[in-house]
Amino acid sequence: MKYTQLGRTGLKVSRLVLGTMNFGPQTGEPESHALMDSALDAGINVIDTANVYGWGENKGRTEEIIGTWFAQGGRRREKTVLATKVYGSMAPEGEPWPNYDRLSAVNIRRAVDESLRRLKTDHIDVYQFHHVDRQTPFEEIWQAVEVLIQQGKILYAGSSNFPGWKIAQANEAAARTGRLGLVSEQCLYNLAERRAEMEVIPAAGAYGLGVIPWSPLHGGMLGGALRKAAASGRSWTGLSGNALADSSVRAQVQAYEDLLDKHGLEPGEVALAWLLTRPGVTGPIVGPRTQEQLASALRAVELELSAELLAALDEIFPGPGPAPEAFAW
Repeated sequence: MKYTQLGRTGLKVSRLVLGTMNFGPQTGEPESHALMDSALDAGINVIDTANVYGWGENKGRTEEIIGTWFAQGGRRREKTVLATKVYGSMAPEGEPWPNYDRLSAVNIRRAVDESLRRLKTDHIDVYQFHHVDRQTPFEEIWQAVEVLIQQGKILYAGSSNFPGWKIAQANEAAARTGRLGLVSEQCLYNLAERRAEMEVIPAAGAYGLGVIPWSPLHGGMLGGALRKAAASGRSWTGLSGNALADSSVRAQVQAYEDLLDKHGLEPGEVALAWLLTRPGVTGPIVGPRTQEQLASALRAVELELSAELLAALDEIFPGPGPAPEAFAW
């Protein structure tokens, strides 16, 4: 495994991040534990989750599965950089009670303690704001975060799904009071969805945030979706959130798969390897459901893409270009 710094911090993290959104809803506890063991054995030291994972009446279940894994010992917790998130409602199902969601000081305090209980640990390494909260000023958010840092319950704060201007606003508010501010941003970023290059990634670079892309295969679309559909005899209809219903998107994906067939490369591995070449990217989140999918993701870290292949990928999936040129002239 290769490692890098998380943004401007001194924290060393692996070039792949193990995502756990499937743990519970799709992957049972024993299989989830086995995947985490395999990831740790392979050198992946970052596990990413969220308090709402498990969803619906089972929200919090994913953190519980990680907690029972930590409880097995073997220095699992000590070897892991643990990241979780706060924002979504954790009110009891069917009880839309106020102050159980968003980023108020009240909810942050409650949510941290509940996550720590489920995760069976005394601290969270990177505590992330899952979404922008338009109702809570950053001064309140940073005050709540500072209390948690002083209590030893969290070490760093990160964001997820923030626009560039909110990254700037958050870190300027933190700087005014001498606080570290955001150190990472999780954003939707992959070959087929490159809008983050316009402002989010430049903002992250300017403020020293590590970029952690989620959905690196764009819902499976970049993982050989058309090839798999043809091999199984299934229709591509419904794949990748119906994105392939668009004939122009389908043509791009077909060109992508044809290009990689000529080079003898696996589409999913190339999609991950491409992200690892992008400026500012710390490491994409991979959410394997099987050991085979994890092994494929690990191969991507060692995959070297030629300049010729990178140029061909840019032709198929051109980026939007930097802002403001991309939309102003």
